[in-house]
Amino acid sequence: MSLTLLDCTLRDGGYYNNWDFPRDLIVDYLEAMDASGVDYVELGFRFLGTNGFKGVCAYTRDSFIRRLPVPEGLKIGVMMNASELHRDDMTPVEVAQSIFAPASESPVTLVRLACHVHQFEASLPVSTWLKEQGYEVGFNLMQIADRTTEEIESLAESASQYPLDVLYFADSMGGLSPDQTAEIVRALRKHWDGPLGIHTHDNMGRAVANTARAVQEGVTWVDGTVTGMGRGPGNARTEYLVLELEDQLDRPSNHTALLEVIRKHFGPMMQEYGWGPNPYYYLAGKHGIHPTFVQQMLGDPRYEESETLAVIEHLREVGGKKFNVDTLESGRRMYSGPHHGTWSPKEMMEGREVLILGGGPSAKAHREGIEHFIRDRQPVVIALNTHRALDESLVDLRAACHPFRMVADSGTYASLPQPLAVPLSQLPDNLRDEFEGVEVLDYGLVVTPGSFEFSETGTVAPYALVVAYAMGIATSGGAERIYLAGFDGFPSDDPRTAEMNEIFSLYNANEKSLPVQSITPTRYRVPTTSLYALESA
Repeated sequence: MSLTLLDCTLRDGGYYNNWDFPRDLIVDYLEAMDASGVDYVELGFRFLGTNGFKGVCAYTRDSFIRRLPVPEGLKIGVMMNASELHRDDMTPVEVAQSIFAPASESPVTLVRLACHVHQFEASLPVSTWLKEQGYEVGFNLMQIADRTTEEIESLAESASQYPLDVLYFADSMGGLSPDQTAEIVRALRKHWDGPLGIHTHDNMGRAVANTARAVQEGVTWVDGTVTGMGRGPGNARTEYLVLELEDQLDRPSNHTALLEVIRKHFGPMMQEYGWGPNPYYYLAGKHGIHPTFVQQMLGDPRYEESETLAVIEHLREVGGKKFNVDTLESGRRMYSGPHHGTWSPKEMMEGREVLILGGGPSAKAHREGIEHFIRDRQPVVIALNTHRALDESLVDLRAACHPFRMVADSGTYASLPQPLAVPLSQLPDNLRDEFEGVEVLDYGLVVTPGSFEFSETGTVAPYALVVAYAMGIATSGGAERIYLAGFDGFPSDDPRTAEMNEIFSLYNANEKSLPVQSITPTRYRVPTTSLYALESA
């Protein structure tokens, strides 16, 4: 049995760089693919949407392909998302007619349509039209891992009614095992006797193993990408597939050019963008969570390790098979209702100094000085989240407000000796249950961009960041002033820096604001003094 190897690096890898690959990379890549024995190169998508900048491999027009020195033995493919075929003003065939010329006039040999199960039946007629135009046609079924055997067999039966050259299935969530892969192949074979293909994701490090098992079960088309470049954890690596399946490929393989293009182009890009398996993608694959959730969090420095894990756990409960940025950001927008809690901080703080203790390295580096400062001046000490840099007996109160961070820290709260201020009344029941047995002070919060306001039992803040929440507590409590310690800050180009500086700017603009000073080193735009200058003689 001979295999057809398709490389889709520039199509799948474009999720990292907006499909903006430089020409010299594309030319070197095409030469390497030809030398490596790859049969088809899927050069990119053929998107319809024009909003925002995307590079040339997002559209992969015929005119662009003609400008490339494509090696004679290499066939070119493009992919279209079947979702773009379905419009109110045109039929799917009419949409295809608008972007595909007859194959005799095009450098494209293969058109693949990526299709979710619910769109499969309605999209299949496009294959008939594309075949009539002279193209080879493939359908790539996505997210079928959680479908029943009967559903998969039905999909294969539908496909058998149309002139497809290859029927692919994708391990979209990267959670299949080799045995599960084999079961899907057998289910598809119940009614589909044409060529079968597989596209594997590497969430759990099984992409090559799953591909090899599929080949044992009779799959004859396999996908790979150079260095595994692709959304989230990436795909089966072409360089591994060439080695693993070399005896079954249609064309001889020379590995030198492929290793050179990795050294020259894709290795540095991998270092820059960071695709590939890691424990977060592993968990996402295990729990059927779309890898783009993880990719987005890993690219956003606001998400610490514990918060990323908490989001994955949250998505495991609520479902995360389809990526939606609103789902990811829901925790950051939870506080939209009334901000009144049941606890007033006045009795604890009125007329007193308040020290808000952050988790930066300076809190640990200056621990002895901070502890002396607290014993000397007797401020009310608010520690953020579960940071434990000081003698616990010196901390009066802890504050927490970000939902995902609270999930991440929930197992720790009961072991802390201080009461915990949280917006308890506004939390969903499942999160509220995490505070069973904890002394909770219910202080309200509303997140409203560009605003900072204070009432007796709650605050309106621009972000659901705990420092803003703690500043609101001190201000509502009628404190005399606020000191900060352990707020070292992040590099200037880190988005968290902009958020923190905006918090301080909006706070200072409010007529109820208190004097704020950092007593340890900080990069933020906030007045700073030295805790040692404040020591009594």
